Amino acid sequence: MHFCTLHSLLGCSRQFPTRGLGFLNGPFTALKSQPCTKDLGLALSFLFWISPEGGGSPCKYHAHWEFAPNSVHYLLTLWQRMVASVPFVKTAEPHLLDTYAPEITKAYITSRLDCVPVVIRLQLLPLSCASFHLETFQDDEVIRFLNQDFNLEYTWLYMPYANMKVYARMSEVLGITDDNHVLETFMTKIVTNLKYRGRCESVILRTLQFLNDLSAAISLTPATYSLLKKLVKIEAVKFMLQNHTSKHFPFLGISDNYSLSDLRCRTMFYTALTRLLMVDLGEDEDEFENFMLPLTVSFESVTQIFNSSFEQEEAKRMLIGLARDLRGIAFALNTKTSYTMLFDWIYPAYISVLQRAIELWYQEPACTTPILKLMAEFMQNRSQRLNFDVSSPNGILLFREASKMICTYGNQILSLGTLSKDQVYPLKLKGISICYSALKSALCGNYVSFGVFKLYGDNHFDNVLQAFVKMLLSVSHSDLLQYRKLSQSYYPLLECVTQDHMSFITSLEPRVLIYILTSISEGLTAIDTIVSSSCCASLDYIVTYLFKHIAKEGKKTLRCREISQDGQRLFNFMQQNPEVLQQMMSILMNTIIFEDCRNQWSVSRPLLGLILLNEKYFSELRATLINSQPDSKREVLDQCFRNLMEGVEQNLLVKNRDRFTQNMSVFRRDMAEALRNEGASDPGSLDMMS
Repeated sequence: MHFCTLHSLLGCSRQFPTRGLGFLNGPFTALKSQPCTKDLGLALSFLFWISPEGGGSPCKYHAHWEFAPNSVHYLLTLWQRMVASVPFVKTAEPHLLDTYAPEITKAYITSRLDCVPVVIRLQLLPLSCASFHLETFQDDEVIRFLNQDFNLEYTWLYMPYANMKVYARMSEVLGITDDNHVLETFMTKIVTNLKYRGRCESVILRTLQFLNDLSAAISLTPATYSLLKKLVKIEAVKFMLQNHTSKHFPFLGISDNYSLSDLRCRTMFYTALTRLLMVDLGEDEDEFENFMLPLTVSFESVTQIFNSSFEQEEAKRMLIGLARDLRGIAFALNTKTSYTMLFDWIYPAYISVLQRAIELWYQEPACTTPILKLMAEFMQNRSQRLNFDVSSPNGILLFREASKMICTYGNQILSLGTLSKDQVYPLKLKGISICYSALKSALCGNYVSFGVFKLYGDNHFDNVLQAFVKMLLSVSHSDLLQYRKLSQSYYPLLECVTQDHMSFITSLEPRVLIYILTSISEGLTAIDTIVSSSCCASLDYIVTYLFKHIAKEGKKTLRCREISQDGQRLFNFMQQNPEVLQQMMSILMNTIIFEDCRNQWSVSRPLLGLILLNEKYFSELRATLINSQPDSKREVLDQCFRNLMEGVEQNLLVKNRDRFTQNMSVFRRDMAEALRNEGASDPGSLDMMS
């Protein structure tokens, strides 16, 4: 089928399966990873096919934004694949991409700009009209409106740029004369929905999403921020800031009529509300205390319940709601001043209530998950909000509380024993992944000096690291990679530990070290680049630590004695288990030579250290690969390996690493070309792991 005909079908019929266009990306993906003359010829023929000389015009297919918008992504991906293949092409034939790629980019951007007036006209006016008249609708009409496909963000984002003609028309039809009136209409409707539609989940969620979008404008342009300043002066907004209780907003209630899942929307509500509070809060602690008053009353009630013969279900529901509320508040507080206000409010009295809840209901994830997520949010040093004053102990105090909670949860959750496959994630692994996220934020937040704990005999740091290991050993390697949230919390945490706390790693028992190194080995080939990159970084820190120890071993200075003891333990372990690093070198070499390596820089960093530590094994891998090829190709492959180490010295300095990374990029390209040229053996049979 001609490309022009194909795109005509895509542009004129929404029923055409647009994802089918993805088949055109395949040849160019292959061209990038497996460049050869045959693929190049096909690509050049295709380019002529769509060129004006061949009867096509590539730009015109991207210039009509109104036709089949779902197809544009696949068309742009097609061009991106072709452009990405250029560095791997070695031929004298012109590829024409330098001509067409800029034209495609210009056509696409121009078409997006052309649609802005239409979007404003189609989105702003009808939505404003509908919102204004919404007060008179019946309940079923309210639900029907809120489930329509309106994009509420457009109204907010484009309101500052609406021209006078738009306001003139709105004034004529609705009596709305300016953006203040529009904002008042929106906020009045939001408060009405939250007050009187609390039992309709779809209405509440859509309304809160709209409120959240409005409040998030604080991070947008100065024009939208000025509208936000106007927003907080509206009476409906003042009412919400002063009366966020279940009396006025029933969805904040904790009665038996509401399921525990209904409480999830509270986080979004308090995130939006706190953003609005932050607009004029400044350093006004009294205003913050007044805002927190409903939560203060709730916490005092829970405290009294805990101190008496309490009704567990009532206390549990109250704590779940409070944890979700506080998480929303903490998420929105991105300045040191405002975060400090929250910390002073919750510590120490109320945080001890949360600790008590973890002890009591550790086996109930509906309760523990919101509390653990709250703690994880507290540990986030977003926008340097946890960089307390030099005279403040708050950073250490916060970490001590997090350590207590993680240790309590870890010890309790391990007492559950063996769980079934359908229960292991909700009852155990989900909580562990949240604990790992919280610990990672603490270790990488740069607001705690961990050396202080050992210096003053405080065991909170050692305890939380031991809890990390205990929870880890209770998880199988397959589960580490099978559950995405768990893998994306464990591997970045391991990266932080290996980066700054190698003395702890070297103190672990051999069986624990084997477990950790095996998890790294298996994660190196993970599809998720977050996982594979973290594995590469962790391996690099371990290899670098070992390499530096070996380099210093001969000095035997007094200053290096203690360091040598830690390093010697790791050195002895590696001598007893040489296959561990050798296997990981094989995996990385396979990744570079035979696979579509998406994080080439990350892979190069540990590989150099592995080669320098295992030069003999590297030579064996090199010989195995070269000898498996025909005689006519061996010299080419041998030259590729010589070029890989050309100019590389016997050290792990940054300059030397960068040189190796550059060499590896060329090595990968040349090896791919040599192995896939005519006459080479099937690369699939050259797996170095075999």
